[in-house]
Amino acid sequence: MRPRNQDGEIMTDSNHRSSDYPIDRLFLDRWSPRAFSGETIADEDVLALLEAARWAPSASNRQPWRFVYGLKGKPAFETMLSLLNEGNQVWARNASALIFVISDTLSRRPDGSAQPSRTHSFDAGAAWGFLALQATLSGLAAHAMAGVDFDRAAEALQAPDDHHIEAAVAIGRTASALTLPAELQAREVPSQRRPLSALAFEGVFRSE
Repeated sequence: MRPRNQDGEIMTDSNHRSSDYPIDRLFLDRWSPRAFSGETIADEDVLALLEAARWAPSASNRQPWRFVYGLKGKPAFETMLSLLNEGNQVWARNASALIFVISDTLSRRPDGSAQPSRTHSFDAGAAWGFLALQATLSGLAAHAMAGVDFDRAAEALQAPDDHHIEAAVAIGRTASALTLPAELQAREVPSQRRPLSALAFEGVFRSE
């Protein structure tokens, strides 16, 4: 029998995860592995993920997200790999592509004026979410990382001063957890989530 929530609704159960309320399995199937196969993929495979990200919602349709990517086997990949912290380099070197997500911190008007954007990171995060879901649909996996030397990354990627590097993303096809160092193998499982009741409140915010 499929699991049900407290209201008797059938929950979604997939990828060793269960939702509190019924949702599409895609949201449970998406996860962030570290074990990648090391195989190469085509430019078109990465561009398809970025195309999905392009259609994310944004405030006033300003679309502040920008992406810099490198494919395994090419110099840009090695440069981007060197910008990750050592712990991430250990496994990300087997990814098929690396992507840096960058956001424009200014809201730019047609007359050339600009003011600080409150939502640039929020909007770029939405684009990352679309990218990650499209990766799952495409038989790939995406793992975002904050373990980055952001100062070096801004210089190496030639990001303008008014742009903010949000995160790096490893893309690839999954491999056995046994390909990872022993200390990472036990972590190679889809992570669980806090219950929705601890995250969503009617009317006012409540602390745990």
